[in-house]
Amino acid sequence: MAQIRNRGWSVTFAGLGINLALGILYTWSIFKLAIQESITSGDGRFNWDIASLNDPYAVCCLMFAFAMIPAGRLQDKFSPRFTAVIGGILTGLGLIIVSQSTSLFSWIIGFGVLAGMGIGFAYASATPPAIKWFPAAKTGMIAGIVVAGFGLASVYIAPLSNFLIHSMGLSNSMMIFGVSFLILVCLLSLFLVNPPEGYVPEAENTSSAGVAKPVSKIQDYKPFEMLKTGSFVRLWLMYFVAAGAGLFIIGGVASLAKQSMGQLAWIVVALLAMGNAGGRVVAGILSDKIGRNQTLFLMLVFQSLVIFSLLFIDNNVAFLVVLAATLIGFNYGTNLSLFPSMTKDYFGLKNFGSNYGLVFSAWGIGGFIFPRMAQMLVAGTGSYNMAYIITAGLLLISAFIAITIKAPKTLPEPEKVLVTTDSKPEFAG
Repeated sequence: MAQIRNRGWSVTFAGLGINLALGILYTWSIFKLAIQESITSGDGRFNWDIASLNDPYAVCCLMFAFAMIPAGRLQDKFSPRFTAVIGGILTGLGLIIVSQSTSLFSWIIGFGVLAGMGIGFAYASATPPAIKWFPAAKTGMIAGIVVAGFGLASVYIAPLSNFLIHSMGLSNSMMIFGVSFLILVCLLSLFLVNPPEGYVPEAENTSSAGVAKPVSKIQDYKPFEMLKTGSFVRLWLMYFVAAGAGLFIIGGVASLAKQSMGQLAWIVVALLAMGNAGGRVVAGILSDKIGRNQTLFLMLVFQSLVIFSLLFIDNNVAFLVVLAATLIGFNYGTNLSLFPSMTKDYFGLKNFGSNYGLVFSAWGIGGFIFPRMAQMLVAGTGSYNMAYIITAGLLLISAFIAITIKAPKTLPEPEKVLVTTDSKPEFAG
């Protein structure tokens, strides 16, 4: 039989490039700041209620997550290339629609519903094909590299948005992003391909010296089987809190930074993005070495402490605002490599797209509830303090779950489908 050419790295970097476009979601605070300035100045362009400022962002997070469920199934069943093209078209159309209107309803439909669904379809197509080309010992690293693009996107989108908004306005800026990302995502999708049936990654069952290694066995759970497990419930709850905690800070970081940095507030968004991307890669590599549970525990505790420290940080001190935002971005980013890796470790690779889509719904619901809750608390109290306290406490509870969660018990024998990996025994249950 002819040797199969390993396309793992081309697939990985195509996924990275797609996520560099989709990460426009994390630049919402720049768009929100422009809308907020229009509202407070009374220029008549954006006539929104201040309490509704985060609504398009919150809806986008929700649609992103729930689109991951059918998108994951589509890419498992058909092709990641097909699913990514759908995502590119929807994302581009959504941004083009908001470029034509300033009404809250249009932004909820365009940025929230259409762009959110598009991001979900394209994002769901990027990671699964990449990790299928590599041995299990590299799952965390590859997942971290692919999703790093999503976090890193604001490094260039934030300053670009700031420049475009001040030179040609918010509406024209969204048109440019819409057309550009539609074309870019559709082109990069051509490089996304799953390995052929029966493909086994090199070094799957060997050590670096080429000696056979003992392997543990991971069952391939179907989505409805996974939903019945306590492991899924715990994983979902942790993701809900960890994602929501980071997303409500990301959604408002430009407004927080404006007090001390003025028009340079975009720098904080970019630095948060660098931390976000770094956290994904570092956590992926670290979890391959010390374990997912231990890494997740450390990151959740760290995030809780950093968010709690915001109660004592003076927003007029730019250095402290920048440092806190970078650390929050780093800790948040770890989730986006740890949770897909844990989903694969616990429930197998065969139905990974569908299964992770269901786990990822926690990200969307957290992203919908936490920013909305924070904005309502700010509108009612004039301060983020209560939101910080509630979030820090929930993160500590999640950290406790992280050190107690285990892989689910084995399925009944007739339903059992086994695949071999060199995953660490502590996650075998």
